[in-house]
Amino acid sequence: MREAVLTIAAVANLTLIDAIVKRIASALFSKGAVSAIDGFFNLAYVENRGCAWGMLQGQAWPLAAFGAVALAFIVWKRRTVFALGPKLAKSRKAKWAMHAAEVLLYSGILGNLIDRVAHGYVIDMFDFHCGASHFPCFNMADSYITVSVAILIACSLFGGDAEKAEAKAAKK
Repeated sequence: MREAVLTIAAVANLTLIDAIVKRIASALFSKGAVSAIDGFFNLAYVENRGCAWGMLQGQAWPLAAFGAVALAFIVWKRRTVFALGPKLAKSRKAKWAMHAAEVLLYSGILGNLIDRVAHGYVIDMFDFHCGASHFPCFNMADSYITVSVAILIACSLFGGDAEKAEAKAAKK
């Protein structure tokens, strides 16, 4: 129960941070981007009416429905999605990392879902570029999702290696 309360509180706080940053971007950058690091990074205000990299433009409600279903499914299957292998299950760091991945994933999906339902688009503000080449603009919620997936991949890759090493050591 304590873990659930902490998870909900962390998700609420990160979702609030995402909303505040989006409000700030809306207030400060809606008239034009500001160069934070000349030639590399702008703070901007972009209304993304699609999903990642601007795909599926104008599909706010299908994307919102997909986000809601994905969030519900991940919460329902959380014990499987965020499970650790036998070796990593004993590690406090791995447990913390997996819990962080869970909180970040929920927060990211929820932050963008709120935008889609409230506005019909997601507000993006971080614009990295090199000359005329721009990386797709993104927001805090997108960052949460990306970091969560990176943690899940790292735990998956390194957890398997730890289990194999333990199995080899047990055979000797």
